[in-house]
Amino acid sequence: MQMLNTFVAAVACAAIVAGCASGLGGGDYKRGEARQTMRVEMGVVESVRTVRIEGTKTPVGTGAGAVVGGVAGSNVGGGKGSIIGTVVGAVAGGLAGSAIEEGVTRREGVEITVRLDGGRLLAIVQEADEAFRPGERVRVLSGGGSTRVSH
Repeated sequence: MQMLNTFVAAVACAAIVAGCASGLGGGDYKRGEARQTMRVEMGVVESVRTVRIEGTKTPVGTGAGAVVGGVAGSNVGGGKGSIIGTVVGAVAGGLAGSAIEEGVTRREGVEITVRLDGGRLLAIVQEADEAFRPGERVRVLSGGGSTRVSH
């Protein structure tokens, strides 16, 4: 029963972490970007390449994993064995929690190379929330520390 509770807690932590991940697609904006001026440039897609965008690495995954691992480890042995089990479980759980968070929040993305009307070449990586094809006319929006491609 204890193992089932530990597993359920780990899955719940992973779901919470996944829910905290912010979008990185062309249609995703941070709250602070709303009502801000953005520079718009037009261009043509030169190439599109599939990429992976690494997941987040916050203390939440590590901390949740450490708690779950510590609880699971505390059930090993008795006395000093229980203390050692708790410490080892917390360290191993923290490492596992961090890896789980990164894996759960990892996203598929695209690297879009655009030749702007002025001749300059840009490559922008964003989440694969829109399909782009070479030869297609697109808008490149820049401002607030980010750049995105949209139709």
